[in-house]
Amino acid sequence: MGNLKIYFAGSIRGGREDAELYELIIGMLKQYGEVLTEHVGDDNLREEGENNRPDKYIHDRDMAWIRESDIVVAEVTRPSLGVGYEIAMAIQLKKPVFCFYNMKSGKQLSAMIRGAENVKIFEYYNFKDIESSLSEIFPH
Repeated sequence: MGNLKIYFAGSIRGGREDAELYELIIGMLKQYGEVLTEHVGDDNLREEGENNRPDKYIHDRDMAWIRESDIVVAEVTRPSLGVGYEIAMAIQLKKPVFCFYNMKSGKQLSAMIRGAENVKIFEYYNFKDIESSLSEIFPH
């Protein structure tokens, strides 16, 4: 499983309030393979995104990473156009997509995500729930 390529998607410009959670999830994902998008969990990355890079560069790089990945894992509690776009691309490319949604958020998850046939949603209340879901995704 060590050479598995994982694309992790989480909100950047849609809000960075969950950056710490993303970093924890990425840390756990690294046990199962290479996380191509490690920067998503970087606490220094603010809502403005990667200021030193043009939007087209970020788009094209991320699309290349999605194509290269074996699996896409997304934290979808905080609505993000980018994350939705990445999930749609992954579905088009027939990549397995797993989404984590915090039930304590008080928000409704988009029907476009919840209703997508090739997307598995894991609802969680705490970090332990995420850990056990990951062991379901990546059986040892």
